[in-house]
Amino acid sequence: MLSYLHAFHAGNFADVQKHAALTLALVMMQSKKTAMACFDTHAGSAIYDLTSERARKTAEADAGIHRLWSLRETLKSPDWQPMVALLDSLNEGAEALSLYPGSPAWLANFGRPGDSITAFELHPAEGKSLQAWAEQNSVRVQNEDGLKGLLKNLPPAQPRLLTLIDPSYEVKDEYGQVANTLAQAWKKCRHGVYLIWYPILTSGLQQSLIAGVESCGVRKVLRSEVMLDQPPERGMVGSGMLVVNPPWGFDQRLSDMLAELEGEARLGMSASLSWLVPE
Repeated sequence: MLSYLHAFHAGNFADVQKHAALTLALVMMQSKKTAMACFDTHAGSAIYDLTSERARKTAEADAGIHRLWSLRETLKSPDWQPMVALLDSLNEGAEALSLYPGSPAWLANFGRPGDSITAFELHPAEGKSLQAWAEQNSVRVQNEDGLKGLLKNLPPAQPRLLTLIDPSYEVKDEYGQVANTLAQAWKKCRHGVYLIWYPILTSGLQQSLIAGVESCGVRKVLRSEVMLDQPPERGMVGSGMLVVNPPWGFDQRLSDMLAELEGEARLGMSASLSWLVPE
């Protein structure tokens, strides 16, 4: 469980979908002035070097964020702009991306006075890197199981809640654990916005998570999936996001964003969006 390092996969097509959904939710929620509590259950490192040996070993960012970056001037949806602006700022206006923010960095970038950000990370090396970054970015780091830690911190002191849950799912039991944690978290804070990422695998293991969320009593669950046009014979063939209590209009705006990535000339994937559980 502690062998997974996101540095090998940072900026891949799944990160593009995940962070597009995350930034859109943040921007839309911050249209209201009331404070937010943000939780990241599996934070990893805050910043990833896309030129590192780990990143280049898989080169997954080439078909993900590097491809998106090359298309940035042609993107029509204005909802891409906050994401593009952060990448441009982090890379100091360079033509090519060398640094990519992990989910805690996306949260911190949009944090406002009164908002709180809590990042959980169990991996010792990842946690050390995260802590060093967090000390300069007003983020609280907790070196513990993020699913258990989330439940201990709910309901938050702030009026509103945004939570990202995105484990590696290296352990098969995590699919059920995530569904169970979501059910418990929802009972503690029913108005919270919860984003759950999951891999779409040739094995179909993700179906246990989908079924668990569908039957656990949680309402208003949006399901977004992107599928690779040329998937590998085994492993991850797509990426999924479940969004509980999305802001009004979120579904259409996310659909418009992801539709721009479809086709071989873009990110080589197809996108779908539907309601897994209606209101």
